[in-house]
Amino acid sequence: MGVRGRYEHDIEDVQNELIKLCKLSISQLDLTFKSFINKDLKLAREIINKDTEINHLEELINDRVILIMTRQQPVAKDLRRLVVLLKAASDMERVGDYAVNIAKETIRIGDSQFITSVELIEDMFLKTSAMLNQVVEAFVEENTTKAKEVADFDDQIDEMYGSMITQLMKLSSVRPENISQITNLAFICRFIERCADLATNIAEYLFYLKKGQRFDLNN
Repeated sequence: MGVRGRYEHDIEDVQNELIKLCKLSISQLDLTFKSFINKDLKLAREIINKDTEINHLEELINDRVILIMTRQQPVAKDLRRLVVLLKAASDMERVGDYAVNIAKETIRIGDSQFITSVELIEDMFLKTSAMLNQVVEAFVEENTTKAKEVADFDDQIDEMYGSMITQLMKLSSVRPENISQITNLAFICRFIERCADLATNIAEYLFYLKKGQRFDLNN
């Protein structure tokens, strides 16, 4: 294998590690949704404990990208790809962090009954998970059309987030004795909304990779 062939092989290995990280982070988020809806506190604790695996994967990707950069002299397009791999790995690690944060809020709620309907939160969870899965597909296929669709979905998440927060704020004025759970639910909404933002970030990275310039897909 020549130098260029080895170089491309190394980048492909890193991309495969990124896909592994993406799938693990999304799986953690999906499990967090399950623990939240079912009040499965044991599962919530398992999610928290598994976060180290995601952190190690991101560190591995960072180390391998830096090694490639120091050993090679990447041309512009290759350099963009390496930068995108670093940024995408960082954002997917944060998805794992938000899954942990939601698990912690779930534990704080405990086995108490929800004081309001969480149907909108369920919708946010499901749509955000779908966004993350689609952006990973778009990244693997280098499909900017799919990536743009992900960014369009983010507007829906923002609207649901705003509606749920408004509902919780109204509830806090009439049921101040439940402010603790209201706060827990508000944080969970925020963490889900941030995961959707991260999916949009990765969509933007793909546009940067393919077009060589930055795009703001939230506009």
